[in-house]
Amino acid sequence: MESPRFGVTSKLFLAILATCIIVTIAMGMAVRFSFERGFRHYTDERETRRAEAITAILADYYREAGDWDELRHQTRRWWRLLRSIPDTGAHQGERPPNPMPVVPPSYALLDARGNTIVNAGPGPGSVPRGSQRHAIEVDGSVVGWLAVPPRPSAISVIDERFAAQQLKATWLISALSVVIAAIVSVLLARSLIAPLRRLGRATHRLAGGDYATRVAANSRDELGQLARDFNHLALTLESNERMRRDMVADISHELRTPLAILQGELEAMQDGVRALTPASLSSLQTEVATLKKLIDDLYELSLADVGAMHYRMTSVDAGTLLEAVCASYRERMAAGGLTLHTQISPHTPPIHGDPQRLTQLFNNLLENSLRYTDPQGQTWVRLHVQGNELEIVVEDSAPGVPNELLPRLFERMFRVDPSRSRESGGSGLGLALAARIVEAHGGNIQALASPLGGVRILMHFPLLAA
Repeated sequence: MESPRFGVTSKLFLAILATCIIVTIAMGMAVRFSFERGFRHYTDERETRRAEAITAILADYYREAGDWDELRHQTRRWWRLLRSIPDTGAHQGERPPNPMPVVPPSYALLDARGNTIVNAGPGPGSVPRGSQRHAIEVDGSVVGWLAVPPRPSAISVIDERFAAQQLKATWLISALSVVIAAIVSVLLARSLIAPLRRLGRATHRLAGGDYATRVAANSRDELGQLARDFNHLALTLESNERMRRDMVADISHELRTPLAILQGELEAMQDGVRALTPASLSSLQTEVATLKKLIDDLYELSLADVGAMHYRMTSVDAGTLLEAVCASYRERMAAGGLTLHTQISPHTPPIHGDPQRLTQLFNNLLENSLRYTDPQGQTWVRLHVQGNELEIVVEDSAPGVPNELLPRLFERMFRVDPSRSRESGGSGLGLALAARIVEAHGGNIQALASPLGGVRILMHFPLLAA
């Protein structure tokens, strides 16, 4: 079988990889946004602390000098004053080992009226538009203003380089994450699809008629459960196929015998070997009745299997029905050297059932006991109430059935005698049909070994609610 060009493995790989890429990109963008926002907040706070430190130094200078005249004419001293500012990124009370006096070149000093005293910005006497002013106070009076230029001029080259390095590292980590996600996606896709591929190949073999196909079910997840369900399906199909072959062989055998007898009788009559007498006609009628009974049983069993068997449910006194069936069999069993015993509780509560089908059930069970019990044997029929159920037992004496074959007694066409000789029993449909009738009445039936040496058929029916 040609594999699809774009199979489940590729789809699963792309789905996992696409999900990982989307998550990685989203995380990268979130990290970048968070870093830029946090870094801007950090630089703003650093510049604010630096401005506070400069205003404090300028206030001390004014307190000692009394005015700004010296700074107005000595710009170099203004630069030396600014470079004396310590690193504001260090913790309070901690002196950095290598202070780096990085000061933006465009700080400006204004007098109390806002006139420029000294300015390191572009153009003499100009102060950058949008600059923030920090008051310089001495003894509670404002003696001047420190003009701090707006961003981005407040960010140093080192800060920009650091931010660029961090963003580059973020995207490198994201790219590496995508590569790792691709590798993991391939491994994960293969590990998940491998059991499905094995199951697919096994399904094709099963569809081709290889019912012995099985798949390994090692895991305990959904795939393992699927494999176990497949094995159960294959086992069921194998069993059904075996039962179908056996049933076809059994039906062929059951039909061949009476047909062969009919053919032989008719040919003898045609050849004049046997005369057409009432006795010969009776023999032919017997074989025809056998064929009709077999066909009727097969038809009813097929109806029961598909749930199409007709039932007229009503309130039924099962004890009265069972007494009537036993009475009709008592003479036949006595003629065959058997003794029929009954223990039927009087006035038993009714059950919900079909009187005709229940009578058919009891007839099949007693017919089976009559056919398979050795002469001088006995059959016991018991009926009594047990809790909310009606228990019915039909058991007989030897011969018995091996314990391993007891569960198979309700299989269609099953007979303990593998030779399937008609002299040793019927068609093997009676008990199978009996089991379907019991199940249709909401009851259960099972075959056990009887203490009398034969088979014990145990049935339970739910009582009709009062």
